[in-house]
Amino acid sequence: MNRSDMQCASHPDCPIRNVLARISDKWSLLLTGSNRMRFGELLKAIPDISQKMLTVTLRTLEQDGFVARTAYAEIPPRVETLTDRARLLLPQVDTQIGRAHENMADIIADRKRYRA
Repeated sequence: MNRSDMQCASHPDCPIRNVLARISDKWSLLLTGSNRMRFGELLKAIPDISQKMLTVTLRTLEQDGFVARTAYAEIPPRVETLTDRARLLLPQVDTQIGRAHENMADIIADRKRYRA
């Protein structure tokens, strides 16, 4: 971050704090990076998310224009779809997922060394 970013970060209406905090939390990144948009599929794909947290996160993403809720006449029903805004984020999310995979073993080793 440059100096103006740091100055911005000190204000509550700063995009860094306001927008990035909403899309970079654990659940939002996992949901945005998922290829699934059916509620039940999301619950199965992310087994440690509760139904309540999934609902809250999807509503937050909808509120910010990353998820659109449109009811489709399908069995099973499908209501959520990623918007173009969310699709523009996918390359960055995929990059971060790749970095996590590439560095996980080293990060775990560093954590063990730190605790020792």
